[in-house]
Amino acid sequence: MAEMTIKKRPKNLDLTTIRLPLPGKVSILHRVSGAGLFLLLPVLLCLFSASLTSPETFDTFKAAFASLPVKDILAGLIWAYVHHFCAGIRFLLLDLHVGIDLLSARKSAAVVLAVSIPLTLVLWGVLL
Repeated sequence: MAEMTIKKRPKNLDLTTIRLPLPGKVSILHRVSGAGLFLLLPVLLCLFSASLTSPETFDTFKAAFASLPVKDILAGLIWAYVHHFCAGIRFLLLDLHVGIDLLSARKSAAVVLAVSIPLTLVLWGVLL
Protein backbone atom coordinates (compact mmCIF):
# COMPACT_ATOMS: atom_id res chain seq x y z
CA MET A 1 0.00 0.00 0.00
CA ALA A 2 1.26 3.45 -0.85
CA GLU A 3 1.95 5.72 2.04
CA MET A 4 -0.18 8.81 2.22
CA THR A 5 1.46 12.05 3.12
CA ILE A 6 -0.61 14.65 4.88
CA LYS A 7 0.25 18.20 4.02
CA LYS A 8 0.41 20.60 6.90
CA ARG A 9 -1.66 23.61 6.03
CA PRO A 10 -1.01 26.97 7.57
CA LYS A 11 -3.43 27.97 10.29
CA ASN A 12 -4.50 31.56 10.64
CA LEU A 13 -6.75 32.12 13.61
CA ASP A 14 -6.43 35.91 13.67
CA LEU A 15 -9.85 37.04 12.41
CA THR A 16 -8.62 40.56 11.73
CA THR A 17 -6.19 39.41 9.03
CA ILE A 18 -8.41 36.94 7.19
CA ARG A 19 -9.49 38.27 3.81
CA LEU A 20 -12.68 36.67 2.58
CA PRO A 21 -13.59 36.66 -1.10
CA LEU A 22 -16.79 38.43 -2.13
CA PRO A 23 -18.93 35.24 -2.08
CA GLY A 24 -17.83 34.63 1.51
CA LYS A 25 -18.80 38.16 2.52
CA VAL A 26 -22.20 37.79 0.85
CA SER A 27 -22.70 34.50 2.67
CA ILE A 28 -21.90 36.04 6.05
CA LEU A 29 -24.16 39.03 5.34
CA HIS A 30 -26.93 36.57 4.38
CA ARG A 31 -26.61 34.83 7.74
CA VAL A 32 -26.45 38.09 9.69
CA SER A 33 -29.45 39.57 7.88
CA GLY A 34 -31.44 36.37 8.43
CA ALA A 35 -30.64 36.31 12.13
CA GLY A 36 -31.50 39.99 12.50
CA LEU A 37 -34.81 39.57 10.71
CA PHE A 38 -35.64 36.53 12.80
CA LEU A 39 -34.87 38.30 16.06
CA LEU A 40 -36.65 41.56 15.16
CA LEU A 41 -39.77 40.04 13.62
CA PRO A 42 -41.60 39.66 16.97
CA VAL A 43 -40.74 43.27 17.85
CA LEU A 44 -42.05 44.54 14.51
CA LEU A 45 -45.24 42.49 14.82
CA CYS A 46 -45.79 43.80 18.34
CA LEU A 47 -45.28 47.39 17.19
CA PHE A 48 -47.62 46.84 14.25
CA SER A 49 -50.27 45.35 16.53
CA ALA A 50 -49.94 48.24 18.97
CA SER A 51 -50.26 50.78 16.18
CA LEU A 52 -53.61 49.30 15.17
CA THR A 53 -55.24 49.53 18.59
CA SER A 54 -56.49 53.11 18.24
CA PRO A 55 -56.09 56.18 16.03
CA GLU A 56 -54.14 57.94 18.81
CA THR A 57 -51.49 55.21 19.03
CA PHE A 58 -51.23 55.18 15.25
CA ASP A 59 -50.57 58.93 15.27
CA THR A 60 -47.95 58.42 18.00
CA PHE A 61 -46.18 55.77 15.95
CA LYS A 62 -46.45 57.90 12.81
CA ALA A 63 -44.76 60.79 14.60
CA ALA A 64 -42.04 58.52 16.02
CA PHE A 65 -41.34 56.96 12.64
CA ALA A 66 -40.90 60.39 11.07
CA SER A 67 -37.61 60.96 12.90
CA LEU A 68 -34.33 60.33 11.08
CA PRO A 69 -32.83 57.75 13.48
CA VAL A 70 -35.93 55.56 13.25
CA LYS A 71 -35.92 55.94 9.46
CA ASP A 72 -32.29 54.80 9.41
CA ILE A 73 -33.17 51.72 11.48
CA LEU A 74 -36.04 50.95 9.12
CA ALA A 75 -33.71 51.40 6.15
CA GLY A 76 -31.39 48.84 7.74
CA LEU A 77 -34.30 46.43 8.13
CA ILE A 78 -35.32 47.00 4.51
CA TRP A 79 -31.74 46.31 3.42
CA ALA A 80 -31.63 43.15 5.55
CA TYR A 81 -34.83 41.88 3.94
CA VAL A 82 -33.79 42.75 0.37
CA HIS A 83 -30.27 41.35 0.80
CA HIS A 84 -31.54 38.17 2.43
CA PHE A 85 -34.05 37.71 -0.40
CA CYS A 86 -31.49 38.29 -3.19
CA ALA A 87 -28.81 36.15 -1.57
CA GLY A 88 -31.39 33.45 -0.90
CA ILE A 89 -32.19 33.27 -4.61
CA ARG A 90 -28.46 33.02 -5.31
CA PHE A 91 -28.08 30.15 -2.83
CA LEU A 92 -31.10 28.35 -4.29
CA LEU A 93 -29.47 28.53 -7.71
CA LEU A 94 -26.21 27.25 -6.24
CA ASP A 95 -28.15 24.34 -4.71
CA LEU A 96 -29.40 23.54 -8.23
CA HIS A 97 -25.75 23.58 -9.39
CA VAL A 98 -26.24 26.74 -11.44
CA GLY A 99 -23.18 28.98 -11.36
CA ILE A 100 -21.02 26.88 -9.06
CA ASP A 101 -17.75 27.53 -10.85
CA LEU A 102 -15.48 30.16 -9.34
CA LEU A 103 -16.05 32.95 -11.86
CA SER A 104 -19.84 32.55 -11.85
CA ALA A 105 -19.94 32.44 -8.05
CA ARG A 106 -17.99 35.69 -7.85
CA LYS A 107 -20.23 37.34 -10.44
CA SER A 108 -23.43 36.23 -8.73
CA ALA A 109 -22.15 37.55 -5.39
CA ALA A 110 -21.43 40.90 -7.02
CA VAL A 111 -24.91 40.87 -8.59
CA VAL A 112 -26.49 40.31 -5.16
CA LEU A 113 -24.79 43.42 -3.82
CA ALA A 114 -25.38 45.38 -7.02
CA VAL A 115 -29.11 44.62 -6.84
CA SER A 116 -29.76 44.76 -3.10
CA ILE A 117 -28.22 48.17 -2.41
CA PRO A 118 -30.06 50.15 -5.15
CA LEU A 119 -33.29 48.26 -4.47
CA THR A 120 -32.99 49.21 -0.80
CA LEU A 121 -32.57 52.86 -1.76
CA VAL A 122 -35.62 52.69 -4.04
CA LEU A 123 -37.76 51.03 -1.37
CA TRP A 124 -36.50 53.51 1.23
CA GLY A 125 -37.57 56.38 -1.00
CA VAL A 126 -40.98 54.83 -1.67
CA LEU A 127 -41.80 53.53 1.80
CA LEU A 128 -40.15 56.09 4.04
